Amino acid sequence: MAGILAWFWNERFWLPHNVTWADLKNTEEATFPQAEDLYLAFPLAFCMLMVRLIFERFVAKPCAIALNIQANGPQIAQPNAILEKVFTAITKHPDEKRLEGLSKQLDWDVRSIQRWFRQRRNQEKPSTLKRFCESMWKFSFGLYVFTYGVRFLKKTPWLWNTRHCWYNYPYQPLTPDLHYYYILELSFYWSLMFSQFTDIKRKDFGVMFLHHLVSIFLITFSYVNNMARVGTLVLCLHDSADALLEAAKMANYAKFQKICDLLFVMFAMVFITTRLGIFPLWVLNTTLFESWEIVGPYPSWWVFNLLLLVIQGLNCFWSYLIVKIACKAISKGKVSKDDRSDIESSSDEEDSEPPGSNPHAATTTNGTSGTNGYLLTGPCSMDD
Repeated sequence: MAGILAWFWNERFWLPHNVTWADLKNTEEATFPQAEDLYLAFPLAFCMLMVRLIFERFVAKPCAIALNIQANGPQIAQPNAILEKVFTAITKHPDEKRLEGLSKQLDWDVRSIQRWFRQRRNQEKPSTLKRFCESMWKFSFGLYVFTYGVRFLKKTPWLWNTRHCWYNYPYQPLTPDLHYYYILELSFYWSLMFSQFTDIKRKDFGVMFLHHLVSIFLITFSYVNNMARVGTLVLCLHDSADALLEAAKMANYAKFQKICDLLFVMFAMVFITTRLGIFPLWVLNTTLFESWEIVGPYPSWWVFNLLLLVIQGLNCFWSYLIVKIACKAISKGKVSKDDRSDIESSSDEEDSEPPGSNPHAATTTNGTSGTNGYLLTGPCSMDD
């Protein structure tokens, strides 16, 4: 174990040439980031989950009810033991051959069986109330941490001149404000890692899992080798659009469509400006070029920049989806279901006709028309 630890903490990987871990030990004159500081994030992440539960129950839920957002879920499918067995044990999306077999077995028409499976699938979708509470928590935390980051950074020299991120590196003392900012962000991302398995499942689960994983690794990595100054720029920049997205989603759940549209446009503008403009031209410029000039490259420098490029790749992916939604809204006046989202409405694909009723009756669900319920008015179908 000692050999493994010595290999892992190899100074030639983590630190610039002629710098050792002994040089970065805390003294009475200066405090530097220590790897063991990051253990604090785990109990704080657990506390954050508890705070979230309390917040959603006693703050977000009353707000949702005041906005007439009901906890009612989608229409319950008619109890049927045979269909339930097929749904739970075989498939949630039966093919045509299986539908015909079930139709003969139950003496139901195929459309009624399809409707039953749609309703049964929708039973597993979260209610609008749950969606609102989740978004309100993320909005509140996102607004707080972004506000804190701006207030902290405006007092620092590296916000106004990024070359200060590298002057006297790595002998840059750790201030209490910077330490708090880093541990708070790391705790939040760990809480998301834990909660994403119980939160509302969306189509981009894999991408978001990768994003959380890279973010945790990037925060941890930059803290250990004391790249925390530029790390604070990355964190604050990426927090800038999150609260706007969650606010747009809350407005959508509350059926404030005009406010939702406005917030979504603001979110899209901030997101694309910060992620595709400021981040590469400002942050990546200093991590790739100014740091090379002032400090010079070393192994962990390459890893750090590789992680930032992965983050930028995710930024480009999400920016493409946002532009795609905006183009559809402009060209058609309505938006099909966002590629990043799960179905926005908890009643999506619901059909109120009981089995055996007229199979040719038109279907209308939640203000949408057609058979799939995917067409939504306005750009706020986006559900992160």
